[in-house]
Amino acid sequence: MGKISRNYSFGRLLDILVPFIAVAAALAVGAIILLLQDTNPLTAYGAMLSGAFTNKNGLADTMVKMIPLLLVALGVAIAFRGGVINIGAEGQLIVGAVLTTYVGLQLGDKLPGVVVIIIGLLAGTLMGGFWAAIPGYLKARLGVNEILSTIMMNQIAIQIAFYLLRGPMIDPAELEAGTNIPHSARLPQSTDLPRFTDMAKWIGLDKSADDLGLTGFAAELYGLFVEPTRLHFGLIIAIIMAVLVYIFLWRTTIGYRIRAVGLNQNASRYAGINVRRYIVLSMTLGGMFAGLAGAIEILGLHHRMFEPQAVSAGYGFSGIVVALFGSLHPLGIIPSALLFGGLLVGGDKMQRAIQVPQVLITVILGMVVLFVVSADIWVRRRATRRVSIDDETSPAEATPEAAS
Repeated sequence: MGKISRNYSFGRLLDILVPFIAVAAALAVGAIILLLQDTNPLTAYGAMLSGAFTNKNGLADTMVKMIPLLLVALGVAIAFRGGVINIGAEGQLIVGAVLTTYVGLQLGDKLPGVVVIIIGLLAGTLMGGFWAAIPGYLKARLGVNEILSTIMMNQIAIQIAFYLLRGPMIDPAELEAGTNIPHSARLPQSTDLPRFTDMAKWIGLDKSADDLGLTGFAAELYGLFVEPTRLHFGLIIAIIMAVLVYIFLWRTTIGYRIRAVGLNQNASRYAGINVRRYIVLSMTLGGMFAGLAGAIEILGLHHRMFEPQAVSAGYGFSGIVVALFGSLHPLGIIPSALLFGGLLVGGDKMQRAIQVPQVLITVILGMVVLFVVSADIWVRRRATRRVSIDDETSPAEATPEAAS
């Protein structure tokens, strides 16, 4: 039994380390590509690291990217735990952003800003959930492949957004100027999510880093709260959501049933669980988090709706990798989102620092995605083999040699 226990512990440790090994391998391949471009990979990756994590503005931008990645990844994790693959977070984020923009424009001057913010967040969340419920229902009732249906829903969301931005929701100033650039009017400033700087003033945190004797990284970290940056209240919302999703999935009956359906639909059905209902529910909840991400992007960062793909910025697909890297665990997704937010910001900094083509940065980030997803598939296959071996070596059939 000692040998079996040691092998099991080693296997679990290996499963935990595999995503990190995958990222390291992707960066190693990227280093080879950089060398072929006559670029020092240490200099390039140093610029990436310093640009994303070692100064106030880099940290702020990393956390701003982290917010939608974290929320989308939480939704992806819920859907995956429920046994469905949500590839439609891009579209769900876009429709959430569109409805939040509409609500902000219609109510921004009629109600207090805080009320409009709450309504806008709820509207975006519910719209994302509705958009995801459609392929969820098609999957549960008609057996339609959710990968195909969610990808099609992405395209429908993009085209609807373009139609609205070129017509009913276009900025009146664009019509007057005759430029007809497809974007909405700017939302009233009262609907802006508060920045960290504003919150620091509210609680009386107005001393500078020098006044407190802070230097180096500590001063930069403190500057996130007291100096002007783009970091906003959405970060707090996203982290709270991660904790709530953990409690929901592992401490509630509904969460248990979602995970049970994802693990084995036949066993769940035999246990009396309505499998169809929980397939739709898990997909809907996943869409709600993507919609919330879109709402926060509008209220906290952009303050207007413009080109759909620019607002979504690929978060719907990157969020899948973030979720897998975090082992589909809500708390593990928090550092995963921070890491990938840093990769996105650091990639831009690296491109400017060492003057490599932007497409090369895209290739390196794409390899990280490919390696992480491949590693997750490998881990899942290992888990399947372990289950098969355990079934074959039952206690009644275990030999003395296997038990030693």
